[in-house]
Amino acid sequence: MKLRKIIAGTLSMVMTLSVALGFTACGTKDNSKLVGVAMPTKSSQRWIQDGDNMKKQLEAKGYTVDLQYGEDNIDNQVAQIENMISKGAKVLVVASIDGSALTDVLKKAADANVKVIAYDRLIRNSENVSYYATFDNYKVGVQQATSLVKGLEADTKPGPFNIELFGGSPDDNNAFFFYDGAMSVLQPLIDKGVLVVKSGQTGMDKVSTLRWDAATAQSRMENILSANYTTEKVDGVLSPYDGISIGILSALKSVGYGKGDKEMPIVTGQDAEVASVKSIIAGEQYSTIFKDTRTLAEKAVKMVDAVLSGSEPEVNDTKTYDNGKKVVPSYLCEPVPVDKSNYKQTLIDSGYYKEADLK
Repeated sequence: MKLRKIIAGTLSMVMTLSVALGFTACGTKDNSKLVGVAMPTKSSQRWIQDGDNMKKQLEAKGYTVDLQYGEDNIDNQVAQIENMISKGAKVLVVASIDGSALTDVLKKAADANVKVIAYDRLIRNSENVSYYATFDNYKVGVQQATSLVKGLEADTKPGPFNIELFGGSPDDNNAFFFYDGAMSVLQPLIDKGVLVVKSGQTGMDKVSTLRWDAATAQSRMENILSANYTTEKVDGVLSPYDGISIGILSALKSVGYGKGDKEMPIVTGQDAEVASVKSIIAGEQYSTIFKDTRTLAEKAVKMVDAVLSGSEPEVNDTKTYDNGKKVVPSYLCEPVPVDKSNYKQTLIDSGYYKEADLK
């Protein structure tokens, strides 16, 4: 009888200890370690890499990760974030589809004492954004325009040069930084007549590309070519993103660019996606901007770790990113221009891609 009491007491202690520890071995999750990661879409290679890098690095630190992709559907992303909150996530890392559409759901996060880190895309019109991890987006635009001018200057033709301008999605705050950065380089040259926008289409209200969509960019480029370049040649195109660049290149190829003596115009890009790096190697797309998602994920993970440990995350910008309700403390990573001359050093030697990936 005494032995039974000892066994029963021991089992009771074990059960009590298991409950106290979250009893994770039998499937009950320790929600104090749950982090929600909301990404916009799997249609872009870079967001898949962002999500994978974040999940891997968070799990290496002992966190449980709920990684979801909204597939460019705002309602989907809102529902996913609501679900993360209801599961008990303590921190949300959000790359928004529409930076102005999350105000209500982030209020729910704040009411549940959930901290929010905006990832690469600034979340607008909400005071419930704690931190922002991104790249120096104005600098990205400067680098794109500088690369465009560099490519044009390498042309044997003295100029003036005909160029066309493409912007990113108007619901993404970054698109305006890219465009403004680029125009800080291009506008003085346009004013001097060195560069000519034959279509007359300038300003984000005219050049933006909703959802960064390649087909939308291709259609617009086709219209520009048919209306403005039946007798003249377009020499360069400012493109803010590799997916848009692929659409632009398709339009250019369809009217004979890249064949015979009709050289491909200088076309920029961003994100160093595999298809575009292959295009650069093949002599079609001229350049891209490499944003090392491993570095960005690392900074976001460090922010999560700091928030959950009760310390202050590292930031290097407390002035630039006003979301309409507050200036969001930010960490800005460095972008790197890539073209045919340095893609091996930047992308392969760094281990970001294998040489076989680009064959």
